[in-house]
Amino acid sequence: MEIFLIKAFQFLLSLSLIVVLHELGHFIPAKIFKTKVEKFYLFFDVKFSIFKKKIGDTIYGIGWLPLGGYVKIAGMIDESMDLDQMKKDPQPWEFRSKPAWQRLIIMLGGVTVNIILGFLIYMMILFIWGKDVMPYSDMPDGFNASPVAKSIGFRDGDLVLEVDNKELESVVDINRYLFLRNSKRVKVKHTSGKIEVINIPENFGSMLFEAGEIIPLSPRISNTVDSIVKVDQLILQELKQVIKLLLFLKIQFHLGTILQLKSILKKIRLSLQSKEMGTHLSGMSIQGKIHFLEDISSKILN
Repeated sequence: MEIFLIKAFQFLLSLSLIVVLHELGHFIPAKIFKTKVEKFYLFFDVKFSIFKKKIGDTIYGIGWLPLGGYVKIAGMIDESMDLDQMKKDPQPWEFRSKPAWQRLIIMLGGVTVNIILGFLIYMMILFIWGKDVMPYSDMPDGFNASPVAKSIGFRDGDLVLEVDNKELESVVDINRYLFLRNSKRVKVKHTSGKIEVINIPENFGSMLFEAGEIIPLSPRISNTVDSIVKVDQLILQELKQVIKLLLFLKIQFHLGTILQLKSILKKIRLSLQSKEMGTHLSGMSIQGKIHFLEDISSKILN
């Protein structure tokens, strides 16, 4: 319950910030063009307000209905739906008395702030967390190809060099290009060293769908265990869970290796230190876990 309340508060706080900035996009141009702003509200004040205070000609307040906010500008029909003011003669401080270009700026102010805010948020995300890229040179083991991918020319261990004569900034995006873009050709380098251009059929997506395949090319990662270093109950439990998962899914795996591992795990408790993958198994693919367990068994048995 505590976590829910924290998340709800964070949501309302972020929503409030976006609403206030959007309404400021209308409020500031209106003030610059000497247009009277009657109300500036965060959230809607249906029937009553949580808080309100009049400063100058403007009432600033917080409503109780968190579905947005509004700025009530004199001479404009907005969320307040105040039609009585339109029956009177236009006044110099009203919105309807201003030149068309000023009215346009006031109306577009909120949308303009939203666009700028979106760019700023995206820029901050890139500045803080950066962008993940994976050139093919950083994936020496290439990809594992699904049966449908193999049927059109892909092979296990292929390195993706180019898609439609362009090198990918991040080769792990290859599936997105095959699914969502009309890619025609993929240049790959096979494990034999041969470079081949594979033509992608127009109905490749349909072929995958009919075969029940989601990922035609999955990263191939070699997981090398350096040594067995110490006792660790947590890693032992995780290894047992992985073995159970492999058995449950009936994936092709050396039965003798599984039995040997199960027998050993009953007798000893261990933790593993892996140069490339550490001890975190949850992020590996099933095939990666199989290679990982095979490597573990060979190290233990030897």
